[in-house]
Amino acid sequence: MPLFPQAPSTVVMIRPHHFCPNKETKRDNSFQANTPFDKQQIKVQAYQQVSRVAEILEAEGITVHIFEDESTDTPDSVFPNNWFSTHTGGHIAIYPMFAKNRRKERRSDIIEMLKNRYRVQDVIDYSGLEYDGIFLEGTGAMVLDHIERIAYAARSKRTDSHVLERFCSHFNYEPMLFDAQDKSGTAVYHTNVLMCIGTDFVLAGFDMMPDIKRRTEIIHRFESAGKRLIYLTEQQINAFCGNALELQGNSGRLLALSITAFKALTDEQIQILEQSVRLIPLDVSAIELAGGSVRCMLAGVHLSRR
Repeated sequence: MPLFPQAPSTVVMIRPHHFCPNKETKRDNSFQANTPFDKQQIKVQAYQQVSRVAEILEAEGITVHIFEDESTDTPDSVFPNNWFSTHTGGHIAIYPMFAKNRRKERRSDIIEMLKNRYRVQDVIDYSGLEYDGIFLEGTGAMVLDHIERIAYAARSKRTDSHVLERFCSHFNYEPMLFDAQDKSGTAVYHTNVLMCIGTDFVLAGFDMMPDIKRRTEIIHRFESAGKRLIYLTEQQINAFCGNALELQGNSGRLLALSITAFKALTDEQIQILEQSVRLIPLDVSAIELAGGSVRCMLAGVHLSRR
């Protein structure tokens, strides 16, 4: 089976026992739900939904390393892609997190598992930059084109240009920083709700990039790399259409996305995607109340097995 650098065949997931939308992140995450919810019901639903997502992905031939989180003070732990990432050549990065309670999500047992089962050369830990008040929330803050070696990043409180530059020099990516905002002028809190880069396609809210010159440059970079572009509306971005992840299963490449996102795509957009991947809609409705969706839940493993 051919290898696709953009589409991992292994992911890390966290199954939360006390999931709840995070009050600390509400002030700059406009994707978090404003509607009232039953805390006990949401907790149970989130546990069940994570379990079901893991089952579905494993049935598709994806290796899922699932870790339990029984803590009551890490409400966003279901989104591990924000605090660590893995990279070909045996590299791991650990990131500085904006919300103080999210810093408790970092777990040495996950890093130790990766070291035991995969070839890890080094772990570069940027988390100490939190003391300087600068942040880069992993592959939430950056959407990485592993083929062209470009790190696309929307500027926000959670995406600092200095940390981005440091990451890119360590991991051999070209930084592509840009502004993105909703119609009210609020900065998009994470790049991975705005953009999904697949092997040969890109889903993105290009119209939410106000700098026309920068937007044109980004579009040109994707087109020159031969990717099909799917333009998402702000309404589709709010339905998490950009928060998807291409994976490599037993029967080829697939796109993991939420049922919310799938329902918001047009028939034409689905047809374009199906030329590249099989779509796997997943019910993560409880988790989406916290302002993230399927992509945020999956930390791709880009390491070689021992």
